[in-house]
Amino acid sequence: MMEAIRTADEIWHLGDVCEPATLERIRELGPPVQVVRGNQDFQQEWPMSLDLRRLDHSFHLTHIPPSSVPVGVRFLLHGHTHVPRDQTIGETRYLNPGAAGLANKGAPRSYAWLQISERRNPVFRLAAIR
Repeated sequence: MMEAIRTADEIWHLGDVCEPATLERIRELGPPVQVVRGNQDFQQEWPMSLDLRRLDHSFHLTHIPPSSVPVGVRFLLHGHTHVPRDQTIGETRYLNPGAAGLANKGAPRSYAWLQISERRNPVFRLAAIR
């Protein structure tokens, strides 16, 4: 898994890093890292959410999925449930890569790849951790 992640253009961590040393190990993989604070994280310098623009797409990263989506967000990426998700509600696509650590509700341990291209919907692909 770690070798594969080194090939990513960017890493987005959706919270519950738990230990700052874990984030340092992730950063050592090489690609730039974006992180949001999860309910098990206590690093005040980590934001609760991030709004990112990549090519012609807007992404909202958060740990706990909100009850309402910020205006203009087409793609909401979240963690918290530890269960993979790819679901469209209204105009927003909710994506959850699952959990690389403790999975939940029978879900396998996983992470995800998000392939972003201009003028095309991003491709979300789960990768199981064995």
